[in-house]
Amino acid sequence: MKTLTAQMSSDGSAWRLYVVLYGETEWPTVRWEGPRPVPTVAERRHALAGLGYEVAPGTQWSWTEDSRDPEDDSTPVLLIAAVGVREREGGAA
Repeated sequence: MKTLTAQMSSDGSAWRLYVVLYGETEWPTVRWEGPRPVPTVAERRHALAGLGYEVAPGTQWSWTEDSRDPEDDSTPVLLIAAVGVREREGGAA
């Protein structure tokens, strides 16, 4: 089964989780609106299942940070998480 990448990001407002589909114009996406804590692993697993994906065996979430202006360390941080995913058998939950 093909492994894809799911990413989750926030710039301090809503969290977005999406599955990267190269060559496609729209990616499966879930949003948690408004400022809130980081979605839990269980919330992320449920969101992925709703999109028809699951975390690939042997993979785990990794985190990095970025900013809109890498030359200016006073700009807000963008948090990005990534994990390998695969399509669920039977599709979306």
